[in-house]
Amino acid sequence: MGFLSRKWREAEQTPPEGVEQVATAGTAQQTLEQPPPQQVPEQPPPPQAPAVQQAPAPPPPPPRVEQRPAERPPETGAEIRISKGGDAEQAAAGEEAQRMRPDELITPSRHGAAGEQAGEVEAKGAQVIAFANQKGGVAKTTTTLNLAVAFAESGHRVLCIDLDPQGNLTMSQGIDPDKVQKSMYDVLVHDMPISEVIAHREIDIAVASIDLAGAEIAMSTKIGRERSLEKALKEVRGDYDFVCIDTPPSLGLLTVNALTAANKVIVPVQCEYLSMRGLVQLQNTLKMIQENLNPEVKIEGILPTMLDSRTVHAKEAVEILEENFGDLVFKSRIRKAIKFAEAPVRGSSVLKYDPQGNAANYYRELAKEVLTNGSS
Repeated sequence: MGFLSRKWREAEQTPPEGVEQVATAGTAQQTLEQPPPQQVPEQPPPPQAPAVQQAPAPPPPPPRVEQRPAERPPETGAEIRISKGGDAEQAAAGEEAQRMRPDELITPSRHGAAGEQAGEVEAKGAQVIAFANQKGGVAKTTTTLNLAVAFAESGHRVLCIDLDPQGNLTMSQGIDPDKVQKSMYDVLVHDMPISEVIAHREIDIAVASIDLAGAEIAMSTKIGRERSLEKALKEVRGDYDFVCIDTPPSLGLLTVNALTAANKVIVPVQCEYLSMRGLVQLQNTLKMIQENLNPEVKIEGILPTMLDSRTVHAKEAVEILEENFGDLVFKSRIRKAIKFAEAPVRGSSVLKYDPQGNAANYYRELAKEVLTNGSS
């Protein structure tokens, strides 16, 4: 029995043959399954390891610092100081030298811009007044000429511009529009300098000709046609204190040019009902020009002209103007006078034709009012 028990114990301790085969087979299977771990070098971890080592490495920063001054030589003086070491005088000289180079490049243009700005300031000092009303026969030409001469009597330099194809302003200074070789037509259409069409009479006048009747068609394809007069005035605007523009009896391109170039608009209105109705259309046109072309233009005043104080209708017309436009209506009144018709025959203003008459005093009073409004 003891022998059997000992044999039994040995049998328990020694595994059976089948178990050994399984174990050996398991080891064989493990050895056969080892190739997958051999594929580990193909996995991404190995390339990541050198990248991680290169990122924190301290040697890269110094070459980068050395390369920046070499790659960016035209930088400011601060970097030039670093590259030149501790030499303060050379660094300061290098800084001044590099700061002067851009200044030398910028200064001429700035001087030019400053000159242009100064020229613009001087140009803006010359008040450009357009006399406009699409209604004809309201004394636009008479007012343009005589107010300009009244300004000249006060010591101001004045230029008149005749934009009316009829050329009445030109004729009022003794110049025949039909015999003019160069006129405002050439200035607007062919960009001729305006100084070449200025005649010197009682005041300087840029003359008109019948060719102006075709100016709107000739300018129809011109880029910036609404600003043709504005550009032409830049040549001479600084030479005058006032520029007075006589416009045709319409709201066409010639009148738009005048309103675009003007600072102020004076609206002569005959003291009659039909003449006042045109103010609404003029206001609408002026509003469009303010929104699109010239935001600075404004109505200086509405001038009652050809007033016959003996009629009730004329008095009512002035009352209607004052009720609707208030302070925009000038206090001055241009009353009817035969001298206004006689003066153009002599090729002169009424102030020269009859300097002591009432007609001349009407415009002298108007000049004082305009000058007072302009200075306030």
